[in-house]
Amino acid sequence: MITGRCECAKVRYEVDCELKDFCHCHCSICRRLHGAAFASWGGIARDKFSYISGEDSVKRYAFSENSDSIFCTHCGSRLLVDCKPETHMLYLALGTADGDLACPPGFHQFVGSKARWHEIHDDLPQYDEWPDES
Repeated sequence: MITGRCECAKVRYEVDCELKDFCHCHCSICRRLHGAAFASWGGIARDKFSYISGEDSVKRYAFSENSDSIFCTHCGSRLLVDCKPETHMLYLALGTADGDLACPPGFHQFVGSKARWHEIHDDLPQYDEWPDES
């Protein structure tokens, strides 16, 4: 079981499944929305995610035709991405999870558009775009 929350703790969630595709995304959208060199994501089964509290404090921002960012309206913490074509999955912002995650990161994606000032210092596979398109 994974639990987590936004920074102000008005929104709390739980996930009753293992992570899939734990990755670090370096695309410009993730960098802007996170305000960081990259964002760390884990795929989760949509039907295994639930809000413990604060669902009424969540808002969606459509950052593309097919994807919404889901965030807390009070503190702005980005919690999830909903890639609408993937009807069975959500992507959890792993920085919002409580404690350590049992699953290690698997890869870096969109390194072709990573911040020039950021250097990757690990041996994880790197993909210029989506892993299945590189």
